Amino acid sequence: MADLLLHLNPGFYFIFAGILCALLPVNIVRKSLLVLTPVFAAFMIFQIYGAQEVISGVISVGPQELITLRIDRLSMVWGYIFCLAGVLNGIYGFHERCRITDSSALIYMGAAVCGVFVGDLLSLFIFWELAAISSVMLVWMGGEGAYKAGIRYLAIHVLSGVLLLAGAVIYGQSNGGDYTFGNIGIDAPGGKLMLIAMGIKCGFPLLHNWIQDAYPKASITGTVILSAFTTKLALYALARGYAGTDILIYIGALMTVFPVFFAVIENDLRRVLSYSLNNQLGFMVCGIGIGTPLAMNGVAGHVVADVVFKGLLFMSMGAVMLRTGTAKASELGGLFRSMPYTTVFCLIGAGSIAAFPLLSAFVTKSMIISAALYSAENSHAIKDWIVLAMLLFASAGVMEHSGIKVPYFTFFAHDSGRRVEEAPWNMLVAMGLASLLCIFFAFPWGGYQFLYSLLPYDVKYHPYTGDHVVFQLQLLFAAMLAFAFLKRIGAYPHERRAEILDFDWTYRKLGLGIVHWMSEMWTRLSVNISRVSMRLIKGTGQKFYHIFSPAGTMSQSTPSGFAAVLTAGMLVVTLIFIYIGAS
Repeated sequence: MADLLLHLNPGFYFIFAGILCALLPVNIVRKSLLVLTPVFAAFMIFQIYGAQEVISGVISVGPQELITLRIDRLSMVWGYIFCLAGVLNGIYGFHERCRITDSSALIYMGAAVCGVFVGDLLSLFIFWELAAISSVMLVWMGGEGAYKAGIRYLAIHVLSGVLLLAGAVIYGQSNGGDYTFGNIGIDAPGGKLMLIAMGIKCGFPLLHNWIQDAYPKASITGTVILSAFTTKLALYALARGYAGTDILIYIGALMTVFPVFFAVIENDLRRVLSYSLNNQLGFMVCGIGIGTPLAMNGVAGHVVADVVFKGLLFMSMGAVMLRTGTAKASELGGLFRSMPYTTVFCLIGAGSIAAFPLLSAFVTKSMIISAALYSAENSHAIKDWIVLAMLLFASAGVMEHSGIKVPYFTFFAHDSGRRVEEAPWNMLVAMGLASLLCIFFAFPWGGYQFLYSLLPYDVKYHPYTGDHVVFQLQLLFAAMLAFAFLKRIGAYPHERRAEILDFDWTYRKLGLGIVHWMSEMWTRLSVNISRVSMRLIKGTGQKFYHIFSPAGTMSQSTPSGFAAVLTAGMLVVTLIFIYIGAS
């Protein structure tokens, strides 16, 4: 039995627990499974993985072999952070009594964990789609507009899976039936299709709108869970298959910049955080494109930091939404008086995402920016310096919208007059643990060294240099000064009580309008065709009646009535058949 467990993908424990949760009526047992399952899975990862890569769990399906378990230093990082996210999410949602959420959350987590520990593209596709199907339930458990958002979410993720499968089949057939998931590259047969598939889940520009559409409409706990897994699974796939692909550098740089402008004018603070999720994903995509050991360490480290601090920010907004019923900046403010602990936790998350010294992103994001700087210095290409400038601008931008805007408009700004209870104890525990991790991962004495020890490559990077600390503080204080100045002169964008659309306007407004116009045109055409057809039938009937009726022209020299015509016609047909049969 013990030997069997060492050959089993740890993600299966989540899936088994999720199926069991669907059958269990007792809430406390389900909640215990939500917390204990990821702890057990992390323990099994520790037991399975040694100093060498582990490949096991090979299953033969016809002529194909599915590698259901592969653990190395790259996948191990994702496995551990997914288990950690599972524990935090289980604690955070302890107050809920929804069997569907509990079951689908565990299956979704399991699909993501299985996805990072498989060793072939066909197995990846299976768990890629399972993650999409199970996670849509978390969207549908939300409030107003959740059903339509879930349908759009499911459609785009099924499309991603179809592209992944098509690319994998082309790639595998070109390699003599070898579907091993390793370095693929954009020039490989099927490589571009798989890159687009991963880009959809990763939120590439123009493919990103499902994040801002679905995440804010999901349930309170659902949004927190969603923020940790889907996009990070896609990042793992990119890191495994496309490290060093140049185009990802420029895609990632663009991803860091464009969300800044939309987040500034967005009123829904959970949508602001969704845009900032795009922003942070951009740093990691850019690091994957650079592909050096320093950059890849930065990507893996920032995945760990991002799951924690972004989860913390979504948790704090979820707590506010639970108590006030809204996450709109225009309807909040002054909540620090009644939710002081949530305020402190949100500020820690905001400082972490902004990369303040002594908070987590300071020791992870800086590795990616340093890798971009080294690349620009060595290449002397103007485009690499532009990429570096975009990353620095985005670093200041994230300070403005997630580091300042989210806590400012929620807990300070104007006083909305709301006096509510503090968040439930379990939410406070989850946020408190996440806050401690944000501090621990950046702690100068032992903290960040522990994080660095988990990374794929040996780390020779020291974040707490005088130049780095001073430069980062200058960047952050410049962003704070710009925010204060714009607020002072009244030039900062006012919060609009509307949903801001960006590229999704093309299909949610323009595309829908075209469909409605085509439907209306078809209705009109159908009415006109029907009208003309009725006139034609009526006219033809009148003509036949005029010819074959008893008073018609045919009656003057032929047997009367239409019955006589039918009889004659039947006689002709009968004679024809007799003639054919006789011949």
